[in-house]
Amino acid sequence: MTGPVRIATRRSRLALWQAEHVAARLTATHPGLVVSLLPIVTEGDRIQDRTLAAVGGKGLFIKELETAMLAGDADIAVHSMKDMPAALPPGLVIGAALERADPRDAFISPRHGSLDALPRGARVGTSSLRRQSQLRHARPDLEILVLRGNVETRLRKLDAGEFDATVLATAGLERLGLGERIRERLSPQQMLPAVGQGVIGIECPDSNARIRALLAPLEHAATRRRLDAERAFAARLGGSCQSPIAAYAELAGDSLQLCGLVGSPDGATVFADAISGPVRDAVALGTTLAERLLAAGAGPLLEALAAGTGH
Repeated sequence: MTGPVRIATRRSRLALWQAEHVAARLTATHPGLVVSLLPIVTEGDRIQDRTLAAVGGKGLFIKELETAMLAGDADIAVHSMKDMPAALPPGLVIGAALERADPRDAFISPRHGSLDALPRGARVGTSSLRRQSQLRHARPDLEILVLRGNVETRLRKLDAGEFDATVLATAGLERLGLGERIRERLSPQQMLPAVGQGVIGIECPDSNARIRALLAPLEHAATRRRLDAERAFAARLGGSCQSPIAAYAELAGDSLQLCGLVGSPDGATVFADAISGPVRDAVALGTTLAERLLAAGAGPLLEALAAGTGH
């Protein structure tokens, strides 16, 4: 267990919080271990004037971190699992999934107490196609506008009156000590979360037995099962950054229930379904639910979105 552990991380305050949290967990679990942070500015951080879908999707936030690991400059990378594409590069794995924080989306507004309380025509800012689709489906009267930037930037624009409300991940707000800004925690029935939302994942080279052994005590088995089901759902759909996809798994004893959704960005078309079965079949349940939605009509929608002709 000798030698330092170098963590590749984005430079945003939330990313640094997550990396420091993992560093603290590692040093508490392995006394004497030296852990250092390697902050990196990613392409996703540099591009702020366009939507993620328009410039290549969530992978823009992690590519440089993965390159640092594959080049031997970093040993692990810490991610919000909702930012991770369904397929990882060859040679890299999620070495540990930490216990899930609150996975729900949070409604934030200076003047309105809940999503339902928003008046007709209210301006809601979000860069997430998943949130846009579900908001437009539930409230076609709202004006949905693109809102990019880190959490603090988005809240600043909201406070400046550019928007009437926004929707952000509850977990991120609470990790930054901004939980008091939340007016309403949206239930999965109101807004199905992103795949892996609320989960911090630690990515590492598959072949590094020492690092994998160091990470093993941080693994939270129940979170991993839920994550496996949600990520299998997304992987089978083959959804790109152009695809509003949501999935949320819950455990009840030895049973797992998974809800999944595929929608059009304009919210006019939404395919949603749920499945339950033994926890041990988490991956198969995710795959089966995705195949159900594909058969119900999500396949042509995803193809149209990938081709740039979906709405």
